[in-house]
Amino acid sequence: MKHIAYFFWLTLVLMSCGTDSHHFKLDGRLLHLNQGEFYVYSPDGIIDGMDTIKVTGGRFTYEIPCEKSGTLLIVFSNFSEHPVFAEPGKKVEVKGDASHLKELEVKGTDDNELMTKFKKKIANASPPEVLKYAEQFVNDHPSSDVGRYLVSKYFLRTPKPNYPKAKQLVDVMVKKQPKNGALSRLQRQLSGGFVAEGDRLPSFSVTDMNGNVVTSAALSQAPLAVINVWTSWSYESLDIQRQLNQFQKKHAGRLKVVGLSIDPSKKACKETLDRDSIRWSNICDEAMFEGSLVHQLGISSIPYNIILKNGRVVACGLDAQALMKKLEELI
Repeated sequence: MKHIAYFFWLTLVLMSCGTDSHHFKLDGRLLHLNQGEFYVYSPDGIIDGMDTIKVTGGRFTYEIPCEKSGTLLIVFSNFSEHPVFAEPGKKVEVKGDASHLKELEVKGTDDNELMTKFKKKIANASPPEVLKYAEQFVNDHPSSDVGRYLVSKYFLRTPKPNYPKAKQLVDVMVKKQPKNGALSRLQRQLSGGFVAEGDRLPSFSVTDMNGNVVTSAALSQAPLAVINVWTSWSYESLDIQRQLNQFQKKHAGRLKVVGLSIDPSKKACKETLDRDSIRWSNICDEAMFEGSLVHQLGISSIPYNIILKNGRVVACGLDAQALMKKLEELI
């Protein structure tokens, strides 16, 4: 009888804490947003696809099964992103003002509180200072998942990626986190080759989802071409894909596009392509970041793109706005 009473008491305690050892919970409160919704996805796959979080009365709750630590990216209606670092059995609180989303605070775990402090530190910093602070953070906190996010955001997902610095910082983190699969994968990618501005594509021949052969030679022969790296669970990459679709239709026959999907499922990839009426060649080998073409091109983040002008790489890793501006200049 005592065992039953204890079990009942333990269940009540776990319920009052809001989650158990196999889940992660997010509770939030936003000022100046009574009703609304936003999206969440995971760049390292701790959730499949993209979920919707609904705000009611300025509050929201989001809970997921969670067996390993990972990163969630919250995408707001203005397309800004905010990282939340998930851990099994943990609960975090998100507080902020919907009119000042950059000042959002996440509390409840060490990583989320470290990220909140970092954001406050760079609030009024210049771009060079931000890079310095990001590098300093990794060296000061090599065991934190925040470092991987900062390396991706500030040294890789930029118009001019700094691959040597990214590799140096990733090496520092891997020494402290040798069992972190996502970090080890990033290290392997950065240790291989990568395509940079001024290069020509490495030689490759792959088969797209319709059984057609796609080659580096064919892409290099096009006056203007884009390799667009995307996945169905990255809202930002889907936005870029849709804008590319509109751009290609507007400039019929003048832009060649090839998609490279990081999805683990061809089914999910095809559903997304059909929904958005994407007709260009798309490659999906279901190997995610372990695919041979991904390794050949040195791709380590999503979204990503490579722009070719007469066979020569002229830009890599642009965001949607910068990509469209660059293509307008080159068309």
